[in-house]
Amino acid sequence: MAVAAPSLKVERAIHREGHRYVIGCDEVGRGALAGPVAVGVAVVEVGVRAFPPGLRDSKMLSEKRREELAPRARKWARHCAVGLTEAWEVDELGLSIGLGLAGRRALDQVPDEILDDAVILLDGSWDWLNPMLDAPRAVRTRIKADRDCASVSAASVIAKVHRDRIMIDADLELPGYGWPGNKGYASSGHFAALAELGPSRLHRRTWLRPPELDLQLDGLEGPVVPEGAGPEEPFEPAPLNPASFDSAPSEPVDGELEVRTG
Repeated sequence: MAVAAPSLKVERAIHREGHRYVIGCDEVGRGALAGPVAVGVAVVEVGVRAFPPGLRDSKMLSEKRREELAPRARKWARHCAVGLTEAWEVDELGLSIGLGLAGRRALDQVPDEILDDAVILLDGSWDWLNPMLDAPRAVRTRIKADRDCASVSAASVIAKVHRDRIMIDADLELPGYGWPGNKGYASSGHFAALAELGPSRLHRRTWLRPPELDLQLDGLEGPVVPEGAGPEEPFEPAPLNPASFDSAPSEPVDGELEVRTG
């Protein structure tokens, strides 16, 4: 069955209200066992041209199509960026704050002249972004915005491909976990690697206690914390929630984005 394409109806309605910009915003990596949470933003301006053909929410695209569409989405958007919250920060702060922190880091890369005349269109039903911003912003939540709104679809694809490149590159430093294939998400191979190797510094230590896997985390050092960023403390593992796995892995696309991690 064909997947419905997004549109610019919501964005254009916001433009007609008098706002020059709409900033589509979406997160990826929420349900991964390892690696950062990433938040992408894609800005569309009044008079925006038609979005790239085939653009969809990243979860609805094949790996090949994501590779093809990411650079097109970046070129189409007036401005785009990705912010990250690292695994140790998710452990330290919790996922909700982690999402907001990654979103703030993405928006920190957007010029003030855009932010001051923009509405942020956020996928989902609750605003996890504003509590982490230095100043309140106009945020509108919309369920399935990543499916229905082109700016949010673009943000989803840009963030997904960028995060995947990080996980692929991590295989050079931390081999054995299958990062190029699983991108940090749960899989039988990933669990087997954890049983053999134990968790790496990229793993979210508080997420690593599935019922079927007895990981002995006692005595392990806490996550690697950059100097001055916070204390190094051990974490008590919590039960893994399989329902939190959010999307299938993908492959990277050529090209880099500036990413702020702190």
